[in-house]
Amino acid sequence: MEERLQKYMAACGVASRRKCEEIIQNGRVKVNGEIITELGYKIDPLKDKVYIDSKLICLEEKRVYIALNKPEGYVSTVKDERGRKTILDIVKVDERIFPIGRLDYNTSGLLLLTNDGDIYNRVIHPRQQINKVYIAIIKGVPSESKMDRFRSGVDIGGYVTAKSKFRILKKITCNCQVEIIIHEGKNRQVRRMCEEIGHPVIALKRVSVGKISLGKLRRGEWRYLNDDEINYLKNL
Repeated sequence: MEERLQKYMAACGVASRRKCEEIIQNGRVKVNGEIITELGYKIDPLKDKVYIDSKLICLEEKRVYIALNKPEGYVSTVKDERGRKTILDIVKVDERIFPIGRLDYNTSGLLLLTNDGDIYNRVIHPRQQINKVYIAIIKGVPSESKMDRFRSGVDIGGYVTAKSKFRILKKITCNCQVEIIIHEGKNRQVRRMCEEIGHPVIALKRVSVGKISLGKLRRGEWRYLNDDEINYLKNL
């Protein structure tokens, strides 16, 4: 049975399907010795041989699904050109894994990792609108009107965010701790939204993605997802 080249690459644990498309377009992929740059190209996994940078790839036998409590000071990539610490300095497994979405360098909390390209696409697809819950400490205490503005959607530089949730958990001297729930994943979105209403983030942690939460994971710890969590992702 034939399938699209980028889907097969993702299933082999190369990267997310979107990243695999970039690799194809950059001319790094050969099928049976021929360079392929067409995204709609289909292969027969049982007959065709696929090479990336002259290295043969094959289907990962074991699918892994991991929850990491990412500390600040790590980048959510498998390698970093600037030499910073990455999540793979923490999560050391035999399989070639990649993160589902990202947390910025100074944000801690829940990050999911896998070598399952289909799961990756299920989670990040905009139609899913999966809630992501953050706990933040922000400067000052926003007024009700500012909180309503945040919830209704704010312009974060040419993009107006979707409706979200925002509530104050407690006041900390002149600042406060808040819970923020969004379902989008724009770059530094929560920080930019808070800046837009005049209450920049001091500290930020993501505590859940959909029905998967940090639970008792300490900062810098990781675990494999349980069967219920995996089934939840597969049924999105």
